[in-house]
Amino acid sequence: MNGTLHVLIVEDSDRDLDLIVRELQQAGYTLQFERVQTAEDMAAALRLQRWDLVISDHSLPQFSASGALEVLQGSGLDIPFLLVSGKIGEERAVDLMKAGANDYVSKLNLARLIPVIERELRDSAGRQERLRVEAELAKLNAERERMLNQRSTLLDINNAVIATLDRTSLFQAIFAAVRRTLPCSGLLLTLRDKEKSALQTVALTEASVGEALDSRPGSGFAGNTLHHGPSEWVFENRTLLVRSDLTAGLEIAGEEFMYARGTRSYVSAPLATKGEPFGVLTLASETPGALASQDADFFGRVCGQVSLALDNMLSYEQIARLTARLERENAYLAEEIKAEHNFEEMVGSSPKFQALRDRIQLVAPTDATVLVTGETGTGKELVARALHSCSLRKDKPLVKINCAAISAGLVESELFGHVKGAFTGALDRRVGRFEFADGGTLFLDEVGELPLDTQVKLLRVLQEHEFEAVGSNRTIRVDVRVIAATNRHLEEAVREGRFRADLFFRLNVVPIEMPPLRERRSDIPALVSSIIGNYSRQYGRRIESIAEETMERLMAYDWPGNIRELQNVLARAVVLTAGPVLRLGGELLPSGPRSVSTAPAEPAARLAAVSPPPARTDPNLQEVERQHVLEVLSKTHWVIEGQRGAAVLLGLHPNTLRSRMKKLGIERPHPTNV
Repeated sequence: MNGTLHVLIVEDSDRDLDLIVRELQQAGYTLQFERVQTAEDMAAALRLQRWDLVISDHSLPQFSASGALEVLQGSGLDIPFLLVSGKIGEERAVDLMKAGANDYVSKLNLARLIPVIERELRDSAGRQERLRVEAELAKLNAERERMLNQRSTLLDINNAVIATLDRTSLFQAIFAAVRRTLPCSGLLLTLRDKEKSALQTVALTEASVGEALDSRPGSGFAGNTLHHGPSEWVFENRTLLVRSDLTAGLEIAGEEFMYARGTRSYVSAPLATKGEPFGVLTLASETPGALASQDADFFGRVCGQVSLALDNMLSYEQIARLTARLERENAYLAEEIKAEHNFEEMVGSSPKFQALRDRIQLVAPTDATVLVTGETGTGKELVARALHSCSLRKDKPLVKINCAAISAGLVESELFGHVKGAFTGALDRRVGRFEFADGGTLFLDEVGELPLDTQVKLLRVLQEHEFEAVGSNRTIRVDVRVIAATNRHLEEAVREGRFRADLFFRLNVVPIEMPPLRERRSDIPALVSSIIGNYSRQYGRRIESIAEETMERLMAYDWPGNIRELQNVLARAVVLTAGPVLRLGGELLPSGPRSVSTAPAEPAARLAAVSPPPARTDPNLQEVERQHVLEVLSKTHWVIEGQRGAAVLLGLHPNTLRSRMKKLGIERPHPTNV
């Protein structure tokens, strides 16, 4: 007999289930099994019982082997997964095994099932035994390391005290050092405010624990002790307090609040200088028994060192505040710059925009030279960034140069660099953009403005991948992918002799034409929603909806300046809008030109009708986004992932789209049962 085998079987056929069960029983197993046919039933079964093996058919009416494999992997359980099917192709079986299935057995050859099961059970048992041994070794090593760390932690804290003057950095260093020895999840410093005669929390690590210990800094001793709790008790009694298991009972005022926030054990000790207490240091853990009495002596010595550090550090408080303020301002400016550079986010689902996205995805992984053409303001640089970020060169630099913004005399120096003394003013060696972009991508914006003599050198780089810096005879070899862009008709420039024909053909390996905004009007609502959201954050406005007539005007206008013009119009509108409803005055947007054949009154009407109250006429921004997502989902038949899925059309990661759908209250409609 082989013993009892607990098997979870994903199967809808009674006949096939009986065949599998009979095969296992004939092999001598005492079988305990459960059949499931949906993801919910399988997830519940995995939670409620331990299983030795999962056997799954390939396709069920409401489930599949790939879905079963995802449920198993999502549970985190290490259980062998076998695919048993009669109608699955070899490629599908291989794909499932690549995804994590252990093996595949055909129902036409069930005799192979038992050897496969025995092998997988042996392997699983071996893994479990290794994990057990590794866990025991880890436990022993952890105990030994704990003892060694306790000897070195005080030295590390002392080094941190010497090297650190600002409070935040000091306590982060102390927390990192103490955590190696004491299994704490949060550190809290509470100091006495002499002017207010109050305790105030001034530093913490892991706010979820720190706030639980003292959430109302500055409330004073006469305030509600529920919130000061242990900090006030330790300060007043001038004694160390160890509470190893709050689940056994709450004794100190304020522990109710701590317990509700997840704290299960803590140790707290006074900080003092020259015999006078000035604060309290507390370590907290979310695990009962993690901090216990044996830690008290070590923690007391830690507090002694911290007290000395704080006594020396208080004189630097003003510097610390100014430094923190500067860091916040820098972080804010960085986010503003990032937001500004991402205003032209690729948003849209129109046929022309989808064709553009498909072309980018097809071309990006190659090293083919690309020529991006289109009117000004259509987002040609955005295409260059998309091509680079989706290529194998994405970890290398994307270097950009605007050929129209550089004088003819300096353009060669910008592209190829120069050596010291190459010309008047060349006081040092300069590295050119091609050399900077080695291994990455070079984006030549407005390439039609290059002088003819520079075009010759550019052609050579494209053909030979080498060049010489200005004033040098040393050849530099580079591996650079070139993406060029222009808003001019280069064919006409070639005919007029202003642009070399051979260079044009070298650049025009893969042409990508940016559609003007007037040819993708159905994308305007999504673009408006995205741009207004960015500008609202940037300018501190709260725009909640868009006037219906405003959306109609935006949809009808021909936008000769394309997305850039749309951004400028919306930026002015956001700045000049006083209330929550965005409206365009006559001075912000011309009344024409209009395109009679494509002026779409229907989308604006649809936007105004997205689940509003009967009296509402202005679509909420969230309603605009919801309707747009619903339209794309409907177009893709509610397929989210894949080349033709809604996530690709919307330019989002599938998980991001799912989160957005949940936020917007979008659920897939259930099919009607016939």
